[in-house]
Amino acid sequence: MSAPKLRNLGPRSAAWLRQVGLRTREDLEAAGAVEAFVRVRRAGFRPSLNLLYSIEGALLDCHWQEVPEARRLQLAEAAEAATAQLPDPRARTAAGPVTTIVHDTADRDDAMPDDTER
Repeated sequence: MSAPKLRNLGPRSAAWLRQVGLRTREDLEAAGAVEAFVRVRRAGFRPSLNLLYSIEGALLDCHWQEVPEARRLQLAEAAEAATAQLPDPRARTAAGPVTTIVHDTADRDDAMPDDTER
């Protein structure tokens, strides 16, 4: 985040937010806490829910632990629903089985002649 520094957001959180295009308080307000959190996750970072609560606290200008428990539950549920469709950056698709194809060249016109025909 650029000046002024927002409450609850340390250097790493601010860097993540900058990297996903959220550079000012206005950017953060426009996106909202859940969308900002999802953007960070989508970018491949692995934030904890504390980032979500910290963003909400920054927007409310309070310590993240002062965000009411009911609101934190709403935020967590919304973030989980929004990130459920994101691919797991640690998951890798297993390679498919390897198959070997042997081509029979005896019936082809352009097949190389064997040594006996030379």
